Amino acid sequence: MYDPADFCRELEIRGVDFIAGVPDTVLESFCNYVYQHPPTGGHVLTHNEGGAIALAAGHYFGTGKIPAVYMQNSGIGNALNPILSLANPSVYAVPMLVLVGWRGEPGRKDEPQHLRQGSVTQTMFECLDIPCAVITPDLDEAKAALDRTFSHMQTNPGPHVLLFRHGCFTPSPTVPAGYETPGLTREEAIRTIITLLDPTSPVVASTGMASRELFELREASGQAHERDFLNAGAMGHASMIALGAAMAQPDRQVVCLDGDGALFMHLGALPLAASLMPANFVHILLNNGVHDSVGGQPDLGADVDLESLARTCGYRMTARVEETDELQDAIRRCRDETGPWFVEVRVKRGFRKDLGRPTIPFAEMGCNFRDFLTSGGEPLHRGDTKQ
Repeated sequence: MYDPADFCRELEIRGVDFIAGVPDTVLESFCNYVYQHPPTGGHVLTHNEGGAIALAAGHYFGTGKIPAVYMQNSGIGNALNPILSLANPSVYAVPMLVLVGWRGEPGRKDEPQHLRQGSVTQTMFECLDIPCAVITPDLDEAKAALDRTFSHMQTNPGPHVLLFRHGCFTPSPTVPAGYETPGLTREEAIRTIITLLDPTSPVVASTGMASRELFELREASGQAHERDFLNAGAMGHASMIALGAAMAQPDRQVVCLDGDGALFMHLGALPLAASLMPANFVHILLNNGVHDSVGGQPDLGADVDLESLARTCGYRMTARVEETDELQDAIRRCRDETGPWFVEVRVKRGFRKDLGRPTIPFAEMGCNFRDFLTSGGEPLHRGDTKQ
């Protein structure tokens, strides 16, 4: 293992003065360090990985210097279009380092949503003819890989990937908190919401802690899980999943529990959902202003008036709340008044350290969710004939 400061120093020695990206757990220590110690040309935490590639390309055109971009391998899909149609050697030949955290690395235990992506990551880069070097926890090996990469980039300009295994970086200090809301935690907000929802209302929860907290709250109350869809992967797409379900089930209120980082990743979902005017769609944003599950790096949630943005996009009803009584009132109004609804709930950053993970296979949960929607039945409780 090596200090992220030492690795950043190696980047600086090789002329990298600008870094952008989306945080990752494998690269968490590096991300935290860069956020707090930006290079001379700047650091930008972007809305999605494709935006980071484009931003880095702009920096290269403006300075002639090689930039670096970081992401998790589950974000490669967002980055591929600008990698292949903008920075590729056959197009604009933009040299850049792409630092990728290897979630789901073969032979290593990981979450189900990471395994398939991890198993094909190297093969995918090979098929796309994108040079890729695996980075290990040995600093000398990392330096040698950097030397080979920069040497190759001189004659083959374009994106070059550094694929990081787990355990490369020693821990670095966490990012200081952004804004602090005096009221609810996210888990308390979710408990309040699901207590007041109609029992026939399906819930689609966003990637990260919201899904894990929803699962545990159902467990604690003895409720089955078939009314919930946990969007463990596909960050930023929970609202579109919920919208599709709402359009397919117009007589049933469908609720999305979204996150601020996820919302920013694909912000175009807001005007699209509003334009379709689904009366049964309730979009609840649990906004703590940070990327909570990958190190707590601030996003733009503390700075943007997202309720006003949703209203401008065309949501019929909007609200912004911070306290339990305000949230209770908003959820009751959602049940009684025609949507689409957008409720921004300002919540505290952080989560319980003993927070567990879903114990039911995702494929099984998906089938149960589909059956719950298509059958129109009441939710079941533990002890019934079907779980």
